[in-house]
Amino acid sequence: MGYWGYYVVARSDRPLKGLDALDGVRDELALLEERAGGWQVWECPGGGGEGEQAPDVGSMNALAAETGSPALFAYVMDSRCAVVEAAAPHSGAWTSCLGRAAMAEYIGGDERALEDYFLPPEDAAERAVAWAAEGGRTVEAQPLHDVLRARAEPSAEELFFRFLDRLGVVAM
Repeated sequence: MGYWGYYVVARSDRPLKGLDALDGVRDELALLEERAGGWQVWECPGGGGEGEQAPDVGSMNALAAETGSPALFAYVMDSRCAVVEAAAPHSGAWTSCLGRAAMAEYIGGDERALEDYFLPPEDAAERAVAWAAEGGRTVEAQPLHDVLRARAEPSAEELFFRFLDRLGVVAM
């Protein structure tokens, strides 16, 4: 069984764990990485066991509003795929996924059915460019599109961190 849980990403002068927007999972959050430019990556594991519910990490819109900066949640499912929810104070919210083939299996559909829930990779890449720009980063759509179309090999976690790098949220 692979990893199940959330990654929470935002930029703040304070630890994200202390923000009101994440109050509901404060005790479950663990700092995973501090990245260049004040970006923080926190982890909130859970949701993969028999009958186990995913933690309710709250609203990425509330986190973006509280930090005054873009925010991003990724819910990794069994290391096979991830739901990516992003928001920024001015450019708004969007949702996509990583590991599309595995995600299609989880929802019981095909690539076409994914578009009922998630932006297609082309649209998500364009929204991600705007998200990054609002965070002070200039990025290209094509590398983001490539990650959004990639298989989650060897894991959705690694694909997610590749996505963060392409967003300009780079490791120190």
